[in-house]
Amino acid sequence: MIRALILGGTADASLLAAEIARAGIEAVYSYGGRTRAPADQPLPTRIGGFGGVSGLADYIRREGITHVIDATHPFAAEMSRNAAAACADNRTPLIALERAPWTKTPGDDWIEAVDVNAAVAALPEAPARVFLAIGRQHIAPFAMKPQHIYTLRFVDPPESPLPFAADVIVSRGPFTLDGELEMMRTRGIAWIVARNSGGDGARAKLEAARMLGLPVIMISRPQLPERLRVESVAEIMQWLGHSARLGA
Repeated sequence: MIRALILGGTADASLLAAEIARAGIEAVYSYGGRTRAPADQPLPTRIGGFGGVSGLADYIRREGITHVIDATHPFAAEMSRNAAAACADNRTPLIALERAPWTKTPGDDWIEAVDVNAAVAALPEAPARVFLAIGRQHIAPFAMKPQHIYTLRFVDPPESPLPFAADVIVSRGPFTLDGELEMMRTRGIAWIVARNSGGDGARAKLEAARMLGLPVIMISRPQLPERLRVESVAEIMQWLGHSARLGA
């Protein structure tokens, strides 16, 4: 009998949860706890960390988890590494649901950065209006260049003071091309910093940047352990021995 653990927090994870619920597969959906008002799921849900590799390994054993699906954000590197180690300890099958990264297309002006610190270094010295589309956990290094006027966009309002003055937008995606164009034009955005998350939900900002001729500092994905990886809900369902009704 299958009892799956979905390490979620992404739009794809929610699609998977709905498909698993429709198939009648026993599963638990886990949120990392960074979003204060996470979306409801059609599965039993837990919120919060596991306590590292050992805590996750204990949870897998205690809850009788037979399959683990890592559907976290591509930049949730610590969770993905912990999942790989915990599943190896328990010999529990693991699969990752991960969208392919974005690739540069004609008209894009991208500056590749290996990490957040490299992205900070790539910003100009002259003051500019910068849209940081990278999540609140990664903004602190940009305090090294306080001359810029930053625009930030979060799912939840910040609970603590930011490390620099910023225009904060509180909004949940997906975002439209028209909306991104209006946001960038209204605020006079000249530079964009983004993480290469892939997928369609956040692609509009890149299309808007291309149309406006704006440079994008693109932060590469972190290196993760080798594991089975697929890009669609249908492939996850096949791995679980079921056919997807809708797929993704």
